[in-house]
Amino acid sequence: MITMTSTRIHLISGPRNISTALMYAFGNRNDMTVIDEPFYAYYLHNHPSIDHPGRVEVLESQPTDYQTVIKKAVLQPITTDYLFVKNMAHHLDGSDWSFLTSVKNIFLIREPRQLIASFAQVIHEPKILDIGLKLEYEIFEYLRAQGQKPIVIDSGMLLQDPETYLRQLCNKLDIPFSDKMLNWSPGPRKEDGIWAKYWYDNVHASSGFRKQKTSERLFPEHLLSLLEEADFYYNQLSQYRLEIC
Repeated sequence: MITMTSTRIHLISGPRNISTALMYAFGNRNDMTVIDEPFYAYYLHNHPSIDHPGRVEVLESQPTDYQTVIKKAVLQPITTDYLFVKNMAHHLDGSDWSFLTSVKNIFLIREPRQLIASFAQVIHEPKILDIGLKLEYEIFEYLRAQGQKPIVIDSGMLLQDPETYLRQLCNKLDIPFSDKMLNWSPGPRKEDGIWAKYWYDNVHASSGFRKQKTSERLFPEHLLSLLEEADFYYNQLSQYRLEIC
């Protein structure tokens, strides 16, 4: 039965932040419909100077009209109890955020030094918009002003104790925990966006959450000012993060 009353969970993240692994965790449940970054083409369409891997393929794979994406993806009728939408904060740049008051929002953050160093391996000159933390903070504050209490989770804490952290997250979302969220089969998944071949190699090699090895590469000196700015927004959001207990 198709329904509009299903619980709609909306993840707002920055890149290189185990957001895809979290999407796989929710997608491994039998009661969940999953959508991968439905606003990606919209974002690229509105930022013609941004050159991402597979740009043309992404633009051809999704609608670029904002309201169409909201209607056909985020607020679409579904046949399952729950809908999980993985979204990047920067994909909502300059947009009307009012639809977010109709969904349950989770903000996923990561320690900026690790985030930026990882992202810079693909996009060598990232800006604050690219890594999403400033927009995450702005959207978070917008939702708080609307009376919502968004959930903030930290990827570092999730990786410390996945089961405990996911149980607490499900409790906050008022949905039952499923142990199917802890493991999945390696390789691509049907919900992957067309950009997966450029970004998802690590998660495709995984079968569950795992602590990432500490990188030995030096942090790029030309990105130190970006790190300082990102640290501010990370620290603001981390005050509200879900703690392991």
